[in-house]
Amino acid sequence: MEHDDFSLRRVPADRRYSWISVALQRFGQVSSFHQFLLGAVLGFGMTFWEAVLAITIGSVLLEIITILMGIAGTREGLSTSVLARWTGFGTGGSSLVGLLMTLSLAGWFGVQNDVFAHGLHALMGGPPVWVWALAGGALVTAIVVFGFHAMAWTAYLTVPAFLALAGFSIISALGDHSLPALMAEPPPGPSMSLAQGTTLVAGAFIMGAIMTPDMTRFNRTASDVVKQTLVSVTLGQYLIGLIGVLLAHAAKSADVVGIITSSSGVLGTLILVTAILKINDWNLYSSSLGLVNTVQVLLSRRLDRTTATLLLGGLGTVLSAIGVLDHFTTFLTWVGVLTPPVAGVVIAEYYVVRRWKPELDATRASGELPSTCPSWVPSALICWVAGAAVGAWLPWGIPTVNSVLGAFLLYILFGRRTAAAVSSTAMTSSGGSKTRS
Repeated sequence: MEHDDFSLRRVPADRRYSWISVALQRFGQVSSFHQFLLGAVLGFGMTFWEAVLAITIGSVLLEIITILMGIAGTREGLSTSVLARWTGFGTGGSSLVGLLMTLSLAGWFGVQNDVFAHGLHALMGGPPVWVWALAGGALVTAIVVFGFHAMAWTAYLTVPAFLALAGFSIISALGDHSLPALMAEPPPGPSMSLAQGTTLVAGAFIMGAIMTPDMTRFNRTASDVVKQTLVSVTLGQYLIGLIGVLLAHAAKSADVVGIITSSSGVLGTLILVTAILKINDWNLYSSSLGLVNTVQVLLSRRLDRTTATLLLGGLGTVLSAIGVLDHFTTFLTWVGVLTPPVAGVVIAEYYVVRRWKPELDATRASGELPSTCPSWVPSALICWVAGAAVGAWLPWGIPTVNSVLGAFLLYILFGRRTAAAVSSTAMTSSGGSKTRS
Protein backbone atom coordinates (compact mmCIF):
# COMPACT_ATOMS: atom_id res chain seq x y z
CA MET A 1 0.00 0.00 0.00
CA GLU A 2 1.21 3.48 -0.87
CA HIS A 3 1.38 4.80 2.69
CA ASP A 4 2.30 1.55 4.43
CA ASP A 5 5.84 2.83 5.11
CA PHE A 6 7.38 -0.68 5.05
CA SER A 7 5.66 -1.61 8.29
CA LEU A 8 6.71 -5.28 8.06
CA ARG A 9 9.69 -4.98 5.71
CA ARG A 10 13.13 -3.42 5.58
CA VAL A 11 13.20 0.17 4.35
CA PRO A 12 15.15 0.14 1.03
CA ALA A 13 18.22 2.33 0.67
CA ASP A 14 16.56 4.53 -1.95
CA ARG A 15 13.71 5.38 0.44
CA ARG A 16 15.94 6.75 3.20
CA TYR A 17 16.08 10.44 4.16
CA SER A 18 18.79 12.96 5.02
CA TRP A 19 19.80 13.03 8.66
CA ILE A 20 18.53 16.60 9.04
CA SER A 21 15.02 15.55 7.99
CA VAL A 22 14.96 12.79 10.59
CA ALA A 23 16.72 14.96 13.19
CA LEU A 24 13.98 17.59 12.95
CA GLN A 25 11.42 14.95 13.84
CA ARG A 26 13.52 13.67 16.71
CA PHE A 27 13.95 17.21 17.95
CA GLY A 28 10.20 17.65 17.69
CA GLN A 29 9.80 14.74 20.10
CA VAL A 30 12.07 16.24 22.75
CA SER A 31 11.13 19.90 22.33
CA SER A 32 7.45 19.72 23.10
CA PHE A 33 5.10 21.09 25.71
CA HIS A 34 6.16 18.20 27.93
CA GLN A 35 9.80 19.31 27.89
CA PHE A 36 8.84 22.81 29.01
CA LEU A 37 6.76 21.25 31.77
CA LEU A 38 9.61 18.97 32.84
CA GLY A 39 12.01 21.93 33.02
CA ALA A 40 9.54 23.95 35.07
CA VAL A 41 9.04 21.07 37.52
CA LEU A 42 12.81 20.71 37.91
CA GLY A 43 13.24 24.47 38.33
CA PHE A 44 10.53 24.67 40.96
CA GLY A 45 12.35 22.14 43.16
CA MET A 46 16.03 22.56 42.23
CA THR A 47 18.62 25.27 41.78
CA PHE A 48 19.63 26.00 38.19
CA TRP A 49 22.90 24.08 38.47
CA GLU A 50 21.24 21.14 40.20
CA ALA A 51 18.79 21.02 37.29
CA VAL A 52 21.71 21.17 34.83
CA LEU A 53 23.29 18.16 36.55
CA ALA A 54 20.02 16.21 36.57
CA ILE A 55 19.43 16.95 32.89
CA THR A 56 23.04 16.03 32.05
CA ILE A 57 22.94 12.65 33.79
CA GLY A 58 19.51 11.79 32.44
CA SER A 59 20.35 12.97 28.91
CA VAL A 60 23.62 11.04 28.68
CA LEU A 61 21.91 7.83 29.72
CA LEU A 62 19.08 8.46 27.27
CA GLU A 63 21.47 9.23 24.44
CA ILE A 64 23.40 5.99 24.92
CA ILE A 65 20.21 3.91 24.80
CA THR A 66 18.79 5.95 21.92
CA ILE A 67 21.95 5.69 19.81
CA LEU A 68 22.29 1.93 20.31
CA MET A 69 18.63 1.30 19.48
CA GLY A 70 18.80 3.76 16.58
CA ILE A 71 21.86 2.21 14.94
CA ALA A 72 20.20 -1.21 15.05
CA GLY A 73 17.14 0.28 13.35
CA THR A 74 19.24 1.96 10.67
CA ARG A 75 21.34 -1.09 9.87
CA GLU A 76 18.37 -3.43 9.61
CA GLY A 77 15.77 -0.96 8.28
CA LEU A 78 13.16 -2.41 10.63
CA SER A 79 10.67 -1.02 13.12
CA THR A 80 11.16 -1.76 16.81
CA SER A 81 8.56 -4.53 17.05
CA VAL A 82 9.70 -6.35 13.87
CA LEU A 83 13.37 -5.97 14.85
CA ALA A 84 12.50 -7.57 18.20
CA ARG A 85 11.89 -10.89 16.39
CA TRP A 86 15.65 -11.31 15.87
CA THR A 87 16.89 -9.34 18.87
CA GLY A 88 15.95 -11.62 21.71
CA PHE A 89 12.18 -11.87 21.73
CA GLY A 90 11.29 -14.14 18.81
CA THR A 91 8.03 -13.80 16.89
CA GLY A 92 5.86 -14.50 19.94
CA GLY A 93 7.75 -12.08 22.16
CA SER A 94 7.75 -9.43 19.42
CA SER A 95 3.95 -9.51 19.42
CA LEU A 96 4.04 -8.65 23.12
CA VAL A 97 6.49 -5.82 22.44
CA GLY A 98 4.18 -4.56 19.69
CA LEU A 99 1.16 -4.82 21.98
CA LEU A 100 2.98 -2.91 24.72
CA MET A 101 3.85 -0.11 22.30
CA THR A 102 0.32 -0.07 20.92
CA LEU A 103 -1.33 0.25 24.34
CA SER A 104 1.17 2.71 25.73
CA LEU A 105 1.59 5.05 22.77
CA ALA A 106 -2.03 4.98 21.63
CA GLY A 107 -3.01 5.76 25.22
CA TRP A 108 -0.61 8.70 25.42
CA PHE A 109 -1.86 9.87 22.04
CA GLY A 110 -5.33 10.16 23.56
CA VAL A 111 -4.09 11.77 26.77
CA GLN A 112 -2.07 14.41 24.92
CA ASN A 113 -4.94 15.01 22.51
CA ASP A 114 -7.04 15.80 25.58
CA VAL A 115 -4.39 18.31 26.75
CA PHE A 116 -4.39 19.80 23.26
CA ALA A 117 -8.18 20.18 23.30
CA HIS A 118 -8.29 21.78 26.73
CA GLY A 119 -5.52 24.18 25.75
CA LEU A 120 -7.27 25.35 22.60
CA HIS A 121 -10.61 25.63 24.40
CA ALA A 122 -9.03 27.82 27.08
CA LEU A 123 -7.44 30.03 24.44
CA MET A 124 -10.10 30.17 21.76
CA GLY A 125 -13.33 29.40 23.58
CA GLY A 126 -16.01 28.54 21.06
CA PRO A 127 -17.00 24.88 20.83
CA PRO A 128 -16.85 22.58 23.87
CA VAL A 129 -13.67 20.65 24.67
CA TRP A 130 -14.88 17.45 23.04
CA VAL A 131 -15.21 19.21 19.66
CA TRP A 132 -11.61 20.44 19.90
CA ALA A 133 -10.57 16.90 20.86
CA LEU A 134 -12.26 15.44 17.78
CA ALA A 135 -10.71 18.08 15.55
CA GLY A 136 -7.20 17.66 17.01
CA GLY A 137 -7.33 13.86 16.87
CA ALA A 138 -8.60 13.90 13.30
CA LEU A 139 -5.81 16.27 12.24
CA VAL A 140 -3.04 14.15 13.73
CA THR A 141 -4.57 10.94 12.38
CA ALA A 142 -4.73 12.42 8.88
CA ILE A 143 -1.06 13.40 9.05
CA VAL A 144 0.01 9.95 10.25
CA VAL A 145 -2.06 8.16 7.59
CA PHE A 146 0.20 9.74 4.96
CA GLY A 147 3.26 8.41 6.79
CA PHE A 148 6.81 9.53 7.38
CA HIS A 149 6.91 12.06 4.53
CA ALA A 150 3.90 14.02 5.83
CA MET A 151 5.24 13.87 9.37
CA ALA A 152 8.53 15.34 8.16
CA TRP A 153 6.69 18.32 6.70
CA THR A 154 4.84 18.75 9.98
CA ALA A 155 8.22 18.97 11.71
CA TYR A 156 9.44 21.56 9.19
CA LEU A 157 6.53 23.79 10.26
CA THR A 158 6.21 23.16 14.00
CA VAL A 159 9.84 22.92 15.11
CA PRO A 160 10.94 26.38 13.89
CA ALA A 161 7.76 27.87 15.38
CA PHE A 162 8.54 26.22 18.69
CA LEU A 163 12.12 27.49 18.65
CA ALA A 164 10.82 30.99 17.95
CA LEU A 165 8.54 30.65 20.95
CA ALA A 166 11.44 29.56 23.13
CA GLY A 167 13.43 32.63 22.15
CA PHE A 168 10.45 34.92 22.61
CA SER A 169 9.77 33.43 26.04
CA ILE A 170 13.29 34.23 27.17
CA ILE A 171 13.02 37.82 26.01
CA SER A 172 9.51 38.39 27.38
CA ALA A 173 9.59 36.50 30.67
CA LEU A 174 13.24 36.82 31.57
CA GLY A 175 14.00 40.25 30.16
CA ASP A 176 13.33 41.99 33.48
CA HIS A 177 15.39 39.52 35.48
CA SER A 178 19.10 39.10 36.00
CA LEU A 179 20.12 35.73 34.57
CA PRO A 180 23.05 35.34 37.00
CA ALA A 181 20.65 36.00 39.88
CA LEU A 182 18.12 33.46 38.59
CA MET A 183 20.87 30.89 38.16
CA ALA A 184 22.13 31.47 41.71
CA GLU A 185 18.88 31.63 43.65
CA PRO A 186 17.39 28.72 45.63
CA PRO A 187 14.43 26.78 44.21
CA PRO A 188 11.07 28.50 44.75
CA GLY A 189 9.30 25.31 45.78
CA PRO A 190 9.88 22.21 47.91
CA SER A 191 13.37 20.81 47.40
CA MET A 192 13.85 17.97 44.92
CA SER A 193 16.79 15.57 45.21
CA LEU A 194 19.22 14.89 42.35
CA ALA A 195 17.99 11.29 42.16
CA GLN A 196 14.39 12.46 41.81
CA GLY A 197 15.30 15.00 39.14
CA THR A 198 17.39 12.56 37.14
CA THR A 199 14.62 9.97 37.35
CA LEU A 200 12.15 12.48 35.90
CA VAL A 201 14.50 13.30 33.00
CA ALA A 202 15.33 9.67 32.18
CA GLY A 203 11.80 8.38 32.63
CA ALA A 204 10.22 11.08 30.51
CA PHE A 205 11.80 9.91 27.26
CA ILE A 206 12.48 6.19 27.68
CA MET A 207 9.61 5.23 25.38
CA GLY A 208 11.01 7.66 22.83
CA ALA A 209 14.35 5.83 23.06
CA ILE A 210 12.75 2.42 22.56
CA MET A 211 10.68 3.50 19.56
CA THR A 212 13.82 4.99 17.95
CA PRO A 213 14.15 2.25 15.26
CA ASP A 214 10.69 3.23 13.98
CA MET A 215 12.29 6.54 13.03
CA THR A 216 15.94 5.69 12.32
CA ARG A 217 15.09 2.93 9.84
CA PHE A 218 14.73 5.91 7.48
CA ASN A 219 18.30 7.06 8.20
CA ARG A 220 21.11 6.27 5.80
CA THR A 221 24.09 5.65 8.10
CA ALA A 222 24.93 4.97 11.73
CA SER A 223 26.77 8.29 11.90
CA ASP A 224 23.50 10.02 10.97
CA VAL A 225 21.90 8.44 14.04
CA VAL A 226 24.69 9.67 16.30
CA LYS A 227 24.57 13.21 14.89
CA GLN A 228 20.81 13.59 15.08
CA THR A 229 20.64 12.12 18.58
CA LEU A 230 23.37 14.35 19.98
CA VAL A 231 21.87 17.44 18.37
CA SER A 232 18.19 16.77 19.05
CA VAL A 233 18.33 15.28 22.53
CA THR A 234 20.96 17.74 23.73
CA LEU A 235 19.15 20.77 22.34
CA GLY A 236 15.76 19.49 23.42
CA GLN A 237 16.81 18.66 26.96
CA TYR A 238 19.11 21.63 27.54
CA LEU A 239 17.56 24.41 25.46
CA ILE A 240 13.89 23.76 26.16
CA GLY A 241 14.38 22.14 29.55
CA LEU A 242 16.61 24.86 30.96
CA ILE A 243 14.35 27.59 29.63
CA GLY A 244 11.62 25.90 31.66
CA VAL A 245 13.92 25.93 34.71
CA LEU A 246 14.60 29.66 34.36
CA LEU A 247 10.93 30.45 33.76
CA ALA A 248 9.99 28.59 36.94
CA HIS A 249 12.58 30.55 38.90
CA ALA A 250 11.43 33.86 37.42
CA ALA A 251 7.71 33.24 38.00
CA LYS A 252 8.15 31.25 41.25
CA SER A 253 5.80 28.67 39.80
CA ALA A 254 5.81 25.33 38.01
CA ASP A 255 2.68 26.25 36.04
CA VAL A 256 4.31 26.46 32.64
CA VAL A 257 1.01 27.15 30.85
CA GLY A 258 0.38 30.16 33.06
CA ILE A 259 3.98 31.31 32.65
CA ILE A 260 3.90 31.15 28.85
CA THR A 261 0.41 32.68 28.65
CA SER A 262 1.46 35.66 30.73
CA SER A 263 4.76 36.18 28.92
CA SER A 264 4.01 35.26 25.31
CA GLY A 265 0.32 35.96 24.90
CA VAL A 266 -2.26 33.94 23.02
CA LEU A 267 -0.10 33.42 19.94
CA GLY A 268 2.79 32.00 21.95
CA THR A 269 0.50 29.70 23.89
CA LEU A 270 -1.15 28.53 20.69
CA ILE A 271 2.25 27.60 19.25
CA LEU A 272 3.12 25.84 22.50
CA VAL A 273 -0.08 23.81 22.54
CA THR A 274 0.13 22.92 18.86
CA ALA A 275 3.69 21.68 19.46
CA ILE A 276 1.93 18.70 21.02
CA LEU A 277 1.13 17.72 17.43
CA LYS A 278 4.77 16.95 16.73
CA ILE A 279 5.12 14.40 19.49
CA ASN A 280 1.60 13.06 19.18
CA ASP A 281 1.98 12.10 15.53
CA TRP A 282 4.85 9.81 16.53
CA ASN A 283 2.82 8.35 19.39
CA LEU A 284 0.19 7.30 16.87
CA TYR A 285 2.67 6.27 14.18
CA SER A 286 4.67 3.91 16.40
CA SER A 287 1.53 2.47 18.00
CA SER A 288 0.23 1.61 14.52
CA LEU A 289 3.50 -0.18 13.64
CA GLY A 290 3.26 -2.17 16.86
CA LEU A 291 -0.33 -3.18 16.09
CA VAL A 292 0.53 -4.27 12.55
CA ASN A 293 3.24 -6.61 13.85
CA THR A 294 1.06 -7.97 16.67
CA VAL A 295 -1.86 -8.76 14.35
CA GLN A 296 0.39 -10.56 11.88
CA VAL A 297 2.03 -12.68 14.57
CA LEU A 298 -1.00 -13.53 16.71
CA LEU A 299 -3.73 -13.68 14.05
CA SER A 300 -1.64 -14.52 10.95
CA ARG A 301 -3.35 -11.67 9.15
CA ARG A 302 -1.95 -8.67 7.32
CA LEU A 303 -3.22 -5.37 8.71
CA ASP A 304 -1.96 -2.43 6.68
CA ARG A 305 -0.58 0.54 8.61
CA THR A 306 -3.18 2.96 7.26
CA THR A 307 -6.03 0.88 8.66
CA ALA A 308 -4.21 0.47 11.97
CA THR A 309 -3.69 4.24 12.14
CA LEU A 310 -7.35 4.96 11.48
CA LEU A 311 -8.46 2.42 14.11
CA LEU A 312 -6.10 3.63 16.83
CA GLY A 313 -6.47 7.30 15.95
CA GLY A 314 -10.25 7.05 15.95
CA LEU A 315 -10.36 5.17 19.23
CA GLY A 316 -7.89 7.48 20.99
CA THR A 317 -9.69 10.56 19.70
CA VAL A 318 -13.13 9.39 20.83
CA LEU A 319 -11.86 8.33 24.26
CA SER A 320 -10.17 11.70 24.75
CA ALA A 321 -13.36 13.50 23.65
CA ILE A 322 -15.55 11.73 26.19
CA GLY A 323 -13.01 12.17 28.99
CA VAL A 324 -12.36 8.48 29.68
CA LEU A 325 -8.58 8.92 29.45
CA ASP A 326 -8.54 11.12 32.55
CA HIS A 327 -8.62 7.84 34.45
CA PHE A 328 -6.19 6.04 32.13
CA THR A 329 -2.92 7.69 33.15
CA THR A 330 -2.37 5.39 36.14
CA PHE A 331 -2.61 2.38 33.82
CA LEU A 332 -0.21 4.02 31.37
CA THR A 333 2.24 4.71 34.19
CA TRP A 334 2.28 1.03 35.11
CA VAL A 335 2.64 0.04 31.46
CA GLY A 336 5.64 2.37 31.45
CA VAL A 337 7.30 0.19 34.09
CA LEU A 338 7.35 -2.64 31.54
CA THR A 339 8.91 -0.52 28.80
CA PRO A 340 12.62 0.02 29.71
CA PRO A 341 13.66 -3.68 29.87
CA VAL A 342 12.79 -4.05 26.18
CA ALA A 343 15.78 -1.86 25.34
CA GLY A 344 18.02 -3.90 27.63
CA VAL A 345 17.15 -7.17 25.88
CA VAL A 346 17.40 -5.75 22.34
CA ILE A 347 20.76 -4.08 22.95
CA ALA A 348 22.22 -7.14 24.71
CA GLU A 349 21.18 -9.52 21.93
CA TYR A 350 22.09 -7.28 18.99
CA TYR A 351 25.49 -6.09 20.19
CA VAL A 352 26.73 -8.71 22.68
CA VAL A 353 25.06 -12.13 22.49
CA ARG A 354 24.38 -11.94 18.74
CA ARG A 355 22.63 -15.31 18.60
CA TRP A 356 20.48 -14.34 15.60
CA LYS A 357 22.71 -11.61 14.17
CA PRO A 358 24.10 -13.86 11.36
CA GLU A 359 20.59 -14.26 9.91
CA LEU A 360 20.15 -10.50 9.79
CA ASP A 361 23.62 -10.00 8.31
CA ALA A 362 23.05 -12.59 5.59
CA THR A 363 19.84 -10.99 4.31
CA ARG A 364 20.60 -7.28 4.74
CA ALA A 365 22.07 -6.68 1.28
CA SER A 366 19.10 -8.29 -0.47
CA GLY A 367 16.61 -6.28 1.56
CA GLU A 368 14.72 -9.41 2.52
CA LEU A 369 13.86 -10.68 5.99
CA PRO A 370 15.55 -13.85 7.31
CA SER A 371 13.67 -16.99 6.31
CA THR A 372 13.90 -18.41 9.84
CA CYS A 373 13.02 -16.84 13.15
CA PRO A 374 12.80 -18.09 16.73
CA SER A 375 9.25 -18.48 18.02
CA TRP A 376 9.38 -17.88 21.77
CA VAL A 377 12.55 -17.19 23.76
CA PRO A 378 11.75 -17.86 27.43
CA SER A 379 15.01 -16.34 28.66
CA ALA A 380 14.09 -12.98 27.09
CA LEU A 381 10.69 -12.99 28.80
CA ILE A 382 12.36 -13.75 32.13
CA CYS A 383 14.81 -10.89 31.62
CA TRP A 384 11.95 -8.60 30.66
CA VAL A 385 10.00 -9.33 33.84
CA ALA A 386 13.12 -9.27 36.02
CA GLY A 387 14.22 -5.93 34.57
CA ALA A 388 10.81 -4.42 35.30
CA ALA A 389 10.96 -5.74 38.87
CA VAL A 390 14.44 -4.25 39.36
CA GLY A 391 13.25 -0.88 38.10
CA ALA A 392 10.14 -0.93 40.27
CA TRP A 393 11.58 -2.17 43.55
CA LEU A 394 15.33 -1.52 43.74
CA PRO A 395 15.54 1.18 46.45
CA TRP A 396 18.51 3.10 45.01
CA GLY A 397 19.66 4.48 41.67
CA ILE A 398 17.50 5.61 38.75
CA PRO A 399 14.58 3.20 38.20
CA THR A 400 14.55 3.52 34.40
CA VAL A 401 18.29 2.89 34.12
CA ASN A 402 18.17 0.11 36.71
CA SER A 403 15.51 -1.59 34.63
CA VAL A 404 17.47 -1.39 31.36
CA LEU A 405 20.72 -2.52 32.97
CA GLY A 406 19.02 -5.34 34.86
CA ALA A 407 17.51 -6.82 31.70
CA PHE A 408 20.75 -6.18 29.74
CA LEU A 409 23.05 -7.97 32.19
CA LEU A 410 20.68 -10.85 32.86
CA TYR A 411 20.17 -11.49 29.15
CA ILE A 412 23.94 -11.60 28.59
CA LEU A 413 24.24 -14.09 31.44
CA PHE A 414 21.53 -16.29 29.91
CA GLY A 415 23.13 -15.94 26.48
CA ARG A 416 26.53 -17.09 27.66
CA ARG A 417 25.08 -20.06 29.55
CA THR A 418 23.08 -21.06 26.47
CA ALA A 419 26.14 -20.72 24.22
CA ALA A 420 28.16 -22.87 26.62
CA ALA A 421 25.43 -25.51 26.68
CA VAL A 422 25.18 -25.56 22.87
CA SER A 423 28.96 -25.82 22.56
CA SER A 424 29.05 -28.70 25.02
CA THR A 425 26.28 -30.52 23.14
CA ALA A 426 28.08 -30.05 19.83
CA MET A 427 31.31 -31.49 21.23
CA THR A 428 29.63 -34.63 22.62
CA SER A 429 27.29 -35.20 19.69
CA SER A 430 28.28 -37.70 17.03
CA GLY A 431 27.58 -35.73 13.90
CA GLY A 432 24.42 -34.07 15.21
CA SER A 433 23.63 -30.52 14.20
CA LYS A 434 23.69 -27.62 16.68
CA THR A 435 20.41 -25.96 17.51
CA ARG A 436 19.56 -22.60 19.03
CA SER A 437 17.25 -22.50 21.99
